[in-house]
Amino acid sequence: MDYENIYIEEENSIATITINRPEKMNALNRRTIEELHVAFKELDEDDETKVIIITGNGLKSFVAGADISEFAHFSVKEGRQLSAMGQKNLFNLIEGLTTPVIAAINGFALGGGLELAMACHFRIASSNARMGLPEVSLGVIPGYGGTQRLPQLIGKGRALEMIMTAGMIDADKAFAYGLVNHVVSPEELLPLCVKIASRISNNSTVAIKHAIKAVNAGFKYDADGYAVEIDAFGHCFGTDDFKEGTSAFLEKRKADFPGS
Repeated sequence: MDYENIYIEEENSIATITINRPEKMNALNRRTIEELHVAFKELDEDDETKVIIITGNGLKSFVAGADISEFAHFSVKEGRQLSAMGQKNLFNLIEGLTTPVIAAINGFALGGGLELAMACHFRIASSNARMGLPEVSLGVIPGYGGTQRLPQLIGKGRALEMIMTAGMIDADKAFAYGLVNHVVSPEELLPLCVKIASRISNNSTVAIKHAIKAVNAGFKYDADGYAVEIDAFGHCFGTDDFKEGTSAFLEKRKADFPGS
């Protein structure tokens, strides 16, 4: 599709998606969610793309939330549909991708913006980042997985405090909570993301895909994470990547994974 609100840059097997609505602080509207849905699916199906980074345009905002003007007058039925479709088409999609996704949080990540970052496999923040779920101040609750992923990442008590106060936390507190993996200056944010993405891309894409599935299974009420791990571990033994990885180790050389 022709993208209006995002753009994609690809280099050395790393794709960077930038949400490009600076006049709206990169807020998520239906068009942006649709474009992100298409972009993530296409990149995940592209064998040349080994890691995806997502960020916002500018130094002020990753995603400042959802575009409230689009749903301010929704009915109960429309509200349910908004949440269900958003979760299915974007947030759950990202979490379930077998291509690693890194959120580069370059400023405000509020509401749907923090939910977007939390759906990614991990997060790196600039020192000026601010994060929060302010939905209760609007008379609603987080609807794109925020009530589920935030407690998983930082614990029930801290998550409920953030949700119920509708307050923001800074990057240092997000790091202390375990919400983000690293905090760096705004200038260092994307270079660090690319550095980590490059390290990931040197490893077996097949093994990484199975690792993502196994870790995700541990957070699902209807899945046995240990059983998924056992099955995935066994499956790896039948891949060309396993043969290459073990041969390279025994031969004391760098592995060149075929990705099969």
